[in-house]
Amino acid sequence: MKTYRFKLYHSDHNTALMRQINIAGLIYNHCVALYRRYYKLFEKYIQPYVLMKHLTKLKRTKRFAYMRRLGSQAVQDVVQRIDRAYNLFWTNLKRGVKSSPPKFRKVKKYKSFTLKQAGWALDESCGRIRLGKKWYGYFQSRKIDGRVKTVTVKRDAVGDIYIYIVCDAHPAQVEARTGKSVGFDFGLKRFLTGSDGNEIVSPDFFMQNVKRIRTKCRNISRKKEGSNKHERARLELACVYRKLANQRQDFHFKLARRLCEEYAVICLEDLNIKAMAHLWGRKIHSLGFSEFIEILQHKAIELGTQIIFVDMYYPSSQLCSVCGYKNENVKDLRIRERECPHCGTHHDRDRNAAKNILMAGASLRRASRPAISGDMVRPEQSGSVVDARIPRITAAGSMPKYSAKNQIHSLGGKILYVQRGQHDNPRKNFCTHAWSVNRLP
Repeated sequence: MKTYRFKLYHSDHNTALMRQINIAGLIYNHCVALYRRYYKLFEKYIQPYVLMKHLTKLKRTKRFAYMRRLGSQAVQDVVQRIDRAYNLFWTNLKRGVKSSPPKFRKVKKYKSFTLKQAGWALDESCGRIRLGKKWYGYFQSRKIDGRVKTVTVKRDAVGDIYIYIVCDAHPAQVEARTGKSVGFDFGLKRFLTGSDGNEIVSPDFFMQNVKRIRTKCRNISRKKEGSNKHERARLELACVYRKLANQRQDFHFKLARRLCEEYAVICLEDLNIKAMAHLWGRKIHSLGFSEFIEILQHKAIELGTQIIFVDMYYPSSQLCSVCGYKNENVKDLRIRERECPHCGTHHDRDRNAAKNILMAGASLRRASRPAISGDMVRPEQSGSVVDARIPRITAAGSMPKYSAKNQIHSLGGKILYVQRGQHDNPRKNFCTHAWSVNRLP
């Protein structure tokens, strides 16, 4: 699947799309109310197809005649969104992940609706698209490859409308290439610190625009809520935030492509961004670590670079990259430089962590050997990390039996059998053993 994003030209017809998005928001809130009422009466949830039939009957009434202005498949997609949200809520509840069921939304903050087989037509020769009964022009920045599956109409906080076209494209698989390997450690002062000495500093785009943001926020507070001047001031603030997001995304795309062109294997640490945001909230969100990882994975598939993730509990900052000595006295983040008490080597904290991440990623790569570029070698987050310095690869006959403490990963045509450590605390199960055997029939 491949998604194309185009911006619609400003036109008076765009108000019709705004009304349709508002109608989708009204339908969303009505369905959430039906879900809650039905559960309160019968203690079970409505099946999505039963709710779709109910909405079809509601369209024929005078009270809900406004639903006819929105395509039938767009109405069905709203129901499917709520159903997916409830399924995710119950799944997270079983896993012990904190989450909440779907809630009511403000109609003016509802963002989009989706059309599938019907309700749209595309004319690439003129750069136009038909949504409903009206034609709209869009900025045709590139040609669309593949068969169109869905068309999503989405608005942003400024009021501009974009179309997202999802195509069933089958890009050619790029074989993994040989080249340089590198390990990177994320940081707050330095965005990336490489094991080869490459240091990348991210411009703090939020601090560059913080004065304008404060000025626009003060302007909003001085305006009467609901007035035209208040709405104008809100749009000015939204424009500043959109520019900030575009600057950050442009930096991430350019950096990801440069790294994938320079290195054949990139080893990273699997970070817990939510936990980091509790400590350094604004700084973490300003750097956008999660967004950069997604973009890096996308570029790696295109260019044949392999991305390897090392477990978040791997003690990359505590280990000496020269002798392997583990010093637990350097957990304090204020210690930026140290000397190894075993071999006496002077270490920079981030550089040493990057070297350890590279060795751990190389060990995972030797054990898994993925055959296609872009394969993400990501261990489970329960402490199953292959020891970077002493990987133990044995024959298939010596593989121990599967138990509750063992995990099996299928990677690149082979099975990576990972046995966790025996420590009582799962966060300290760093060193494990791995066996690589052929796939069983």
